[in-house]
Amino acid sequence: MRLLVVEDEVKTGDYLRQGLTEAGFMVELARNGLDGHHLAMTESFELIVLDVMLPDVDGWRIVQSLREAGRQTPVLFLTARDAVDDRVKGLELGADDYLVKPFAFTELLARIRTLLRRPSTPTLSEQLEIADLSLDLPKHRVTRAGKRINLSHKEFCLLELLVRRRGEVLPRSLIASQVWDMNFDSDTNVIDVAIRRLRAKIDDDFEPRLIHTVRGMGYKLDVETDDEDH
Repeated sequence: MRLLVVEDEVKTGDYLRQGLTEAGFMVELARNGLDGHHLAMTESFELIVLDVMLPDVDGWRIVQSLREAGRQTPVLFLTARDAVDDRVKGLELGADDYLVKPFAFTELLARIRTLLRRPSTPTLSEQLEIADLSLDLPKHRVTRAGKRINLSHKEFCLLELLVRRRGEVLPRSLIASQVWDMNFDSDTNVIDVAIRRLRAKIDDDFEPRLIHTVRGMGYKLDVETDDEDH
């Protein structure tokens, strides 16, 4: 399998290339953002290991550009940026996993193999609707009451999950595994932050409110007259 590593730190890049090559992968190494972006957009890889703080073009812009172009190559961010907001941003832009430096190579390898084993999810329906909310899946377009709503890649995936499971209380662990393909860490509020941002776009200026918090259990999307928590 062919991997792309985009890493500007020479020692880290060489370490990753050697370790992943010894693990049986074919590895292409880009040492700056421009080269990484070009390779990611023009060649085929099974997975991309991507730093955030890169010369020329940062990792945020690379993954955003990939997703906007419709390229769904799995992306694992490998970065020293460890703030919750950074992790949320990376995942919402379309990354599939996020690992903070310093890291254990065995964990990186396990995460890469997990992403590569992930099956693609078939589209069950091209159009989803509830109340005055509409999702156009092929175009990744959301409207409510006829108004276009701009969502990030992960926000769209989160909303799609909630709409498909309408009326069901979805625990944070399920949301983490289905949307971000990661195990839920009770010490992080990534899921809560993502729900809060989605709710601000989907519910704050509209009635009825659709996204509901069920305390101690999780979240659900449905048309209700009484909302338990916002």
